[in-house]
Amino acid sequence: MDTTYSPHHIEDHWHSQWEALGHFAPSGKGESFCIMIPPPNVTGSLHMGHGFENTLIDCVTRYNRAIGKNTLWQVGTDHAGIATQMVVERQLLANNKTRHDLGRDAFIDAIWDWKDESGGVITKQLRRLGASVDWTREKFTMDASLSHAVSTCFIKLYEDGLIYRGERLVNWDPKLQTAISDLEVINTETQGSLWHMRYPITDSDEFLVVATTRPETLFGDTAVAVHPDDARYQHLIGKSVTLPLCGRTIPVIADHEVSTDFGSGCVKITPAHDFNDHQMGQRHQLGLINIMTSTAHLNENVPKPYQGLSREAARDQVIADLTDQDLIEKIDAHTLQLPIGDRSGVVIEPYLTKQWFVKCNPLAQPAIEAVKSGRIQFYPKNHENTYFRWLESIQDWCISRQLWWGHQIPAWYDDTGAIYVGNSEAEIREKYNLDADVPLKQDEDVLDTWFSSALWPFATLGWPEQTPDLDTFFPTQNLITGHDLIFYWVARMIMMSLYCTGKIPFEKVCIHGLIRDEHNEKMSKSKGNVIDPIDLIDGISLDDLLKKRTHGLMQPALKNKIVQNTKKSFPKGIGAHGTDALRFTFCALATTGRDIRFDMQRLEGYRNFCNKIWNGSRFVLNLIESAPTKPKSTALGVSELWLYHRLEQVKSKTHAYYEDFRFDHLAQLLYDFVWTDFCSWGIEMAKAKMASSDTESTNATLHTLVSVLKDILILLHPIVPFITEAIWQELSKKIDLKDSSITLASYPKAVSAHSNFDQLPAMDWLIATVSSIRTMRSEMQISPAKEIPVILQSIDADAHTFFGQLQNLLQQLSKSKITLQKEEPLNPSANQISGNTTIHIPLEGLIEKNEEISRVEKQIAKISKLLMRGKGQLKNPNYVNNAPKDIVDEVKLQVKQWEAEISRYQKHLTVLAKL
Repeated sequence: MDTTYSPHHIEDHWHSQWEALGHFAPSGKGESFCIMIPPPNVTGSLHMGHGFENTLIDCVTRYNRAIGKNTLWQVGTDHAGIATQMVVERQLLANNKTRHDLGRDAFIDAIWDWKDESGGVITKQLRRLGASVDWTREKFTMDASLSHAVSTCFIKLYEDGLIYRGERLVNWDPKLQTAISDLEVINTETQGSLWHMRYPITDSDEFLVVATTRPETLFGDTAVAVHPDDARYQHLIGKSVTLPLCGRTIPVIADHEVSTDFGSGCVKITPAHDFNDHQMGQRHQLGLINIMTSTAHLNENVPKPYQGLSREAARDQVIADLTDQDLIEKIDAHTLQLPIGDRSGVVIEPYLTKQWFVKCNPLAQPAIEAVKSGRIQFYPKNHENTYFRWLESIQDWCISRQLWWGHQIPAWYDDTGAIYVGNSEAEIREKYNLDADVPLKQDEDVLDTWFSSALWPFATLGWPEQTPDLDTFFPTQNLITGHDLIFYWVARMIMMSLYCTGKIPFEKVCIHGLIRDEHNEKMSKSKGNVIDPIDLIDGISLDDLLKKRTHGLMQPALKNKIVQNTKKSFPKGIGAHGTDALRFTFCALATTGRDIRFDMQRLEGYRNFCNKIWNGSRFVLNLIESAPTKPKSTALGVSELWLYHRLEQVKSKTHAYYEDFRFDHLAQLLYDFVWTDFCSWGIEMAKAKMASSDTESTNATLHTLVSVLKDILILLHPIVPFITEAIWQELSKKIDLKDSSITLASYPKAVSAHSNFDQLPAMDWLIATVSSIRTMRSEMQISPAKEIPVILQSIDADAHTFFGQLQNLLQQLSKSKITLQKEEPLNPSANQISGNTTIHIPLEGLIEKNEEISRVEKQIAKISKLLMRGKGQLKNPNYVNNAPKDIVDEVKLQVKQWEAEISRYQKHLTVLAKL
């Protein structure tokens, strides 16, 4: 083995090898296991969320493959309607062209050309991440087979009366000229104004003051609402007001949804331009007056002076005109949530337009029952409540988009506006017996990308055809996704699967948190805190990182702040850590919380862990020339039996952690076992035993190390696939491994042979005693190579028994000459209690008294400063209440540790004074 662990060389080589050898294809043997990739956008590139999520999915996939299941991780990408269309439109604009210059067919061809040339960035990056998907089955939501599935589902829903076309209020993007989903709207906190406007009470000199953040929409008002119990306005309910600037009269109504605390307690109701107003309008049967065009300019339904104005210009004009007429009561500063289109960056307009909708309530009821009955289970279970809340109050789903790229709605219209739904014009003419001279025109809209994504678990396996893959792999077993997709994807997949196939799409849903930066802030390009997983793998210089984070900012004013924050967080850029270290970090961070704070120190720690795996394996392999023979059970000493016992404990727990998706517990378990049990104790004890001239004992030690290492590699492989494969290949040069690649090796099962280890108390005593001696040596800066006298004092019978069994090993591991006695030693000594044993290190002749006192006092002073600072933070209510809870908990733990260290040093000073 190379003396130095070099992840780059290993990773580049092995993923291409695995793929070329077909190691990720289903075996065709055993119980089936299938999991779907949440399809990333074809326009996308790998971000931290992708890296995190796909690492967890890959761990589960590799684990199920290793336990002998016929395993398929189905891969594919989403056509990403708006995002992809924008990419190609920007390319056209660079040549002073628009999609309308090309026409629909030519524009669609241009998108396919772009997809073929540039649309595979994220799949290349998933390979870098080690994703063990079956690339030969890669799907795309615009593939012919998936398009057929989309049409089939749409037609079935329409014929069953579950799809209709109607005029409804939708999220409208005036720049992109299309309806968009709630997921594509970012509610951004903005400093705005609250205008208090006087609405004259009809046939009266009185005014009613309404408060609004959108005065320009007053032309669409159809009522003014107050709370029925608000004493201020009881006398006005049922009367009417005259709308300023247009003279139309509207009623004053009472509704319990009106907040008496907001503004004046009196609100204008504009049902065609506000979702809440729309619901109130339906309750009170108010009219709908649309005052906007599709580009968010005022239309012909407003007075002539305002027609054609943008909504922003109209607002300015309305305020100016109301001010001239003394109809502005006051203007308050107001913080509001402004809906911004995530693709266009413009304010989204609630807009009344004809769209296609799915009636969701009939589909929701079976989806609710599937989870309540336990056929589908959420992990953690509390996410079921979120799922239920959404489905129990579900609204009809707007599925049409005013785009060219996507699945064109399979509906045609004749000259009378009659709708015909089918797979093609020819099919419709035959189905409805329409002559060739009857003109038909297909609906120009396309379907929401979430519609095709809702069919993903079964459409990718061949539905609506009854394919062998559908028979074998559907329903799938697991789904792993973020909590932000419970509504938009998880629930819709369950609804559509039950409707289209009569089966649940998956049995278990693992919901994970969302990755945030080291300050627990959401990662976003506008904040300049995005981290590219590839940069964590390969490394990036500070200059290149700054260029990446400040390129194409929507708010250039933030550039200086982003530069300063980046320099503070990454003064030397980001070092190369390798894929395995990043994957292990992702698993370790996969707690059950909603937010996951990414910590670079954790990544560096797990890079060191990979190095530990490499060096520990290299030590073992350097000890052997060929496979050690299997020893007699009697040849196994207490240290070998202890290591086997710990291995069996780990094996049994890993299976449970995979079943419950506790990747964080799994990572910690394997980290502790490899670093502490195997490397720190197993190998160290082996070194001590290898000095023995007993060939049988030496062989038993070697055999144990090799056997445990082999299982460690397989246990670690789902999380860190590259380094384990590289070591596996080196191991195969020394011993006969039946599997040519670790990807083919069976996951180790727990066996009972070493589960009942009757000498565990003796080993626990040994480890605790050696650890205490090493700690004491370190604190007194005594060289670990120097042999020192140690006195163990204990009246406990077990301690004397353990000492008799393990004296030689104890002395070798602690580099000490050890005696055991019942009485306390007379000479001054440093001491530490470990269980029922007190450890004494005689100080005379071992250290120079004054130098040691000076050193200890400096340590106490240093730690006292840290302790004072930590206590100060915890006494500050602003810090405790505002800092992330995990950070506060870390400070509390650190304070306890500093207090314990100071106490130990003070006891040591007391002993030194006696010298």
